[in-house]
Amino acid sequence: MIFILSALITVAAIFVWLGARRQVRQNNIVFQAVSKVSVLAVVVFGIAALLQCFTQIPAGHVGVVDFFGVVSEKTLPAGINFVNPLARVIKYSIQTKEHKETMQVLSREGLTIGLEVSALYRLNPDSAARVYKTVAGGDYETIILIPQFRSICRAVTASFQASALYSTERERLGSSIQEELAKTVAVRGVTIESTPIRNVALPTQLTDAIEQKQRADQESQRMEFILTKEKQEADRKRIEARGIADFQMIVAAGISEQLLRWKGIEATLKIAESNNTKVIIIGSGKDGLPIILDTK
Repeated sequence: MIFILSALITVAAIFVWLGARRQVRQNNIVFQAVSKVSVLAVVVFGIAALLQCFTQIPAGHVGVVDFFGVVSEKTLPAGINFVNPLARVIKYSIQTKEHKETMQVLSREGLTIGLEVSALYRLNPDSAARVYKTVAGGDYETIILIPQFRSICRAVTASFQASALYSTERERLGSSIQEELAKTVAVRGVTIESTPIRNVALPTQLTDAIEQKQRADQESQRMEFILTKEKQEADRKRIEARGIADFQMIVAAGISEQLLRWKGIEATLKIAESNNTKVIIIGSGKDGLPIILDTK
């Protein structure tokens, strides 16, 4: 519409300028004023009409060309593109977007679970024209993605036990939702990158039961560790006692009466040779020990 209006005004301005030019000899002042206005109109509206032949596609977008209902299968890339000025260009984002859902779903046991999950998705650039032609208003998110996302989340979660979602199966739940959703919407030109599970809210009674079981398991593991440690300590003491007993047997076997007498004589000689003034009294009997009296 802008192109047609600009073109008509440009053509009209040219005719006005040509008509005023024929009247130059009769009224030179009028010709000059009309000529300037006509030239200005030709330039302004000519440029405006020319600009309608180009369109600018933002980064991360593609353009779909609709020429009076005839949609081109080839999309326009980001940047400045030459187009038919009478055609309409619809711009679609191909950037990654996030859609969050918070819903109440049922587990395999029929328990109600609060599920908070996101979908990271983007439009396939080659499918933009098909989406424009087959989806009402081109709103593929509201019409295709979101309903399928909700339905698949409920269907996939129903195959998991609630207790498993508390710990180990959460990652597998996200992978299953992504796989099923990607399979469903890929034929409509939507690419699913991931479906991370943001939160799983289990019933309070089930959460308490799971936590109690985990505490019991941890206590059992702790007791097993203590018993193992005590057994190892008992084995260590048993080995140590056996070593001491063996040492005592070896030492006892090597001690004789003659050795003890000789050690007593050596001790007496060392005391007698000491620089300290002492009185040494030899004990009675053949094995009597010396008695030392300090004279200081």
